[in-house]
Amino acid sequence: MDIQQMRLAAKDAAAVLRSLSHPDRLLLLCQLSQGERSVGELEELLGIQQPNLSQQLGVLRSEGLVATRREGKRMFYSVKDPKALQLLGTLYALYCPKT
Repeated sequence: MDIQQMRLAAKDAAAVLRSLSHPDRLLLLCQLSQGERSVGELEELLGIQQPNLSQQLGVLRSEGLVATRREGKRMFYSVKDPKALQLLGTLYALYCPKT
């Protein structure tokens, strides 16, 4: 891999890591790594209240990490980026307590 490709890869990796560096966004992605969830489900599961929940989901959406699907008035989110999903799995294995 040449240095220019490495720079581009480093830029992409840094953007994902910036997104994961916020605790609420990391919690959201951890929940979404288990499957699609509605905004209401995420709010209930994580205790993150509006408007913070919408703000953090918006950041994840603008970074291309989550996909959205609308069903009537309900909005559903899922992890879009397979690399982020793999990274979340690694973080889970390293930092989440085994039960």
